[in-house]
Amino acid sequence: MIPLNESVEVHIDLSDPASQVFKVDIFWHPQSNRQTLTLPIWTPGSYTVRDHVQYLYGLKAEQDNKNIAIKRLDTSQWSIEIDLLNPISLSYFVEARNNTVRTCYLDPDFASLCLAAAVIQIVDFRWSPHLLKFSIPPNWTIYTPLIKKNVFFSEDYDELIDSPVHAGILKANKLNVRKSQHDFILVGEQKNILPEKFLEDVSSICRAVCKLMDDDPPSGDRYQFILQLMENGYGGLEHDFSSFLQYSWRELHTKKGYRRLLQLIGHEYLHQWNVRRLRPQDYFPYDYNNSIISDSLWFAEGITSYYDLTFPFIAKISNLNDLIEDISEEIIIFLDTPGRFIQSLSDSSREAWIKLYKSVPASKDSQISYYRLGTLLAFCLDVRLRLIGSSLSNLLRYLWLKHGDMKRPYSRQDILLQLSMIDRGITQDLSLWLDTPGSLPILSTIRSIGFKLEFTKEKSNKHGLTLSNNNNHFIITRIERNSPAFSSDLVIDDELIAIDGRRIVSCDDFNEYIVSKSDVNIDYFRRGILRNSRLDLNNDKISYKKRISIDLEASEDCKNLRNKWLEFI
Repeated sequence: MIPLNESVEVHIDLSDPASQVFKVDIFWHPQSNRQTLTLPIWTPGSYTVRDHVQYLYGLKAEQDNKNIAIKRLDTSQWSIEIDLLNPISLSYFVEARNNTVRTCYLDPDFASLCLAAAVIQIVDFRWSPHLLKFSIPPNWTIYTPLIKKNVFFSEDYDELIDSPVHAGILKANKLNVRKSQHDFILVGEQKNILPEKFLEDVSSICRAVCKLMDDDPPSGDRYQFILQLMENGYGGLEHDFSSFLQYSWRELHTKKGYRRLLQLIGHEYLHQWNVRRLRPQDYFPYDYNNSIISDSLWFAEGITSYYDLTFPFIAKISNLNDLIEDISEEIIIFLDTPGRFIQSLSDSSREAWIKLYKSVPASKDSQISYYRLGTLLAFCLDVRLRLIGSSLSNLLRYLWLKHGDMKRPYSRQDILLQLSMIDRGITQDLSLWLDTPGSLPILSTIRSIGFKLEFTKEKSNKHGLTLSNNNNHFIITRIERNSPAFSSDLVIDDELIAIDGRRIVSCDDFNEYIVSKSDVNIDYFRRGILRNSRLDLNNDKISYKKRISIDLEASEDCKNLRNKWLEFI
């Protein structure tokens, strides 16, 4: 039993789930007369300021059954000045109405807690053991990857808040992955929509990840998958010993939708190596109170995203055509993103805090996602390495053994140093690809492995507008550069109401009304004032639909390189 004066005890009360509020009580034995308290402003793995403190209220502290003063230092930090070093209790309430993988949610059906958004850190005790207890409704079960020793136990604060909590009338299914056994917990009313072989497929994906890393899962038997099936939603968040995923059950009726779920599962599972344990030096250790920028997210997320596309193929759940379709989609979206000429990959990583998580449709014109561009850099780097007898998987495994497994963070220089031992030219190219917008040789790379980019001519009334339906108000959210709409008087946030006198009642109406027309008259509101504009559609303009396919006339060298690339491992 750990003495109270060497640990922090946390109690979370979920007994009134209909209120969508839970209470937190924290107990500790102070070692100094000034205690500093802080709540993370962000959740690791999601690189933007969330200000979790906005959901906290009723903060108070007691010592010897008497209230003691709490002084606020800034938005998410407080201090307590005390004369006696007797035990302190801290209590507060947390509103839990935000159902995402990085926040807290509570209702009569289940609880989903991201503890970074719920548990205040006692700064003097960050590296001390934490004990976690719960009060829950009857028949509910708690699931968390923390080890249970009468109560749930964590080695320190970091392990505590890296351990999501899910509770409800839930059941864990068992998955066998090499020598380890994992828990898989399904949340949602549409569980029966998953195919009978789903758990078998998940096990196959996990084994494919282990094959890539040439390693048993570092989480061992503690790993937990939490999958919440929702009407709409997509996302995941990685942890050392678990992942929480949300996915739309509406997407599962298609082969591609099911494959995308398996890719998401593989993505988060790989993260227990790449990013959780093989971690950029900027996040070692985590600074929960500041926006720490890093140019390494391209590796943490881009490399992971590249391989998640391959896992169904490696696991023999999908075929080569599926793989080409998925990689082609990434490439074509990339080619249709003007922001790739504006923002470099390293800047996309550095600016994640202020751009990626706050992007809007118009952001496509000035920025690029380090997920997507990182995926394609990984693709180009892998093909380049295959050409000289190496591979990206070799690099990833080397960094794991040299840094991740040894608990040593890595920097860009560590990656460049290893690549320089293979070919100095690659280090120069990698730096160019990272730091110079528009420098990635994606077209020459696909040609080098016997693929080709095809253009199919099609007549189109391409207008260049992106619309959103906001409660039946049709709002312009993006105007494509050099499109017909770009030359009109329309701007973002204008509300379209009619075309040639016909009212718009859906986003599809807009495209239907302009078919076979060279120009149209548009009625719209701007700041509540009715306006009118002509839109010249240039009906004779030819547009091109892009598609990537295997080049049947490719050389033998290209075919051989493609076969090497398709090994992936």
